[in-house]
Amino acid sequence: MLKLDNVSKVYKGGKKAVSNINLDIEKGEFIVFIGPSGCGKTTTMKMINRLIEPTSGSIYIDGENILDQDPVQLRRKIGYVIQQIGLFPHMTIQQNIALVPKLLKWPEEKRKQRAEELLQLVDMGPEYLDRYPHELSGGQQQRIGVLRALAAEPPLILMDEPFGALDPITRDSLQEEFKKLQKSLNKTIVFVTHDMDEAIKLADRIVILRAGEIVQVGTPDEILRQPANEFVEEFIGKERLLQSRPDVEFVEQVMNPKPVTVTSEKTLSEAIQIMRQHRVDSLLVVDEANVLKGYIDVEIIDQNRKKAATVGEVLNQDVYSVQKDTLIRDTVRKILKRGFKYVPVLDENKRLVGIVTRASLVDIVYDSIWGEEKDVVMNN
Repeated sequence: MLKLDNVSKVYKGGKKAVSNINLDIEKGEFIVFIGPSGCGKTTTMKMINRLIEPTSGSIYIDGENILDQDPVQLRRKIGYVIQQIGLFPHMTIQQNIALVPKLLKWPEEKRKQRAEELLQLVDMGPEYLDRYPHELSGGQQQRIGVLRALAAEPPLILMDEPFGALDPITRDSLQEEFKKLQKSLNKTIVFVTHDMDEAIKLADRIVILRAGEIVQVGTPDEILRQPANEFVEEFIGKERLLQSRPDVEFVEQVMNPKPVTVTSEKTLSEAIQIMRQHRVDSLLVVDEANVLKGYIDVEIIDQNRKKAATVGEVLNQDVYSVQKDTLIRDTVRKILKRGFKYVPVLDENKRLVGIVTRASLVDIVYDSIWGEEKDVVMNN
């Protein structure tokens, strides 16, 4: 789909920003460029849509050399998302999303329909069409930036640190949202970041650059398990090097499939009885279809015992959850970094199917820290 063939960029004075990059990217692949500042990752990406012209080498999109194409027409066929979202403040959300389709002379009704379709993909309704960028949160504005890049249905999307300016929680949820979106739409993505956690979470393959050259290309697991050299090891960070448990990869493999739950109509007294019976200090709240609604804990009950009668009146709906096919390494990081005691596991219909607790992860973490020592002891 996208091929870089001996691509180099040399600036005046002989400074080589990119040196002989060779890379083949398949249709539907999510490729992440990462490396230290000045390594050439953004320069390489900008050469793909000719915002920067390569000094030598060739770049092909679907077999066509981009240097044989008109740069303006080329850019209209490639989605582009940057950190400074660049929404036009005087335009409505609909007008911002449909900017490229308008330039491509799509009829107005088709543009509006496309904007509505795209908003639905990120759980934003048609009521947002006539709003202006200043009426949206930072996370919502960034969603619109992504939708604008998707509007004309380009086969290729370039993204330059698109979530870098967001707070960690918004950034986290947008990363997950975007990865799901990319999988469902089968778009080819070239994504630039300086954040290794983000690269590991999003990429099908990671391209690590240093001083304008590719040091290593591989899947996140390949790079974490077999870093090419000391530079890659240092760049990844020792704490990220993956546990030596290739047999355990997904949340579903370590979750407890029988979390303790309660339904909304139960009284607070009944909830306390369930907690006591199962020796837990919090309960996940589900409906009759086992769809997760929130949680309740001892502290919430204590604060509301005189004011409320049922679980539904006081449950906290702000609960972080993961899908059962989420990678273990992402969940471990969330639990440790955010201090979660547990994470509920959901299926594709938001039904509760399990729970991952800190205790569930003990074996994984032990193997990560002491795996080699344990093998040595057992072999002696």
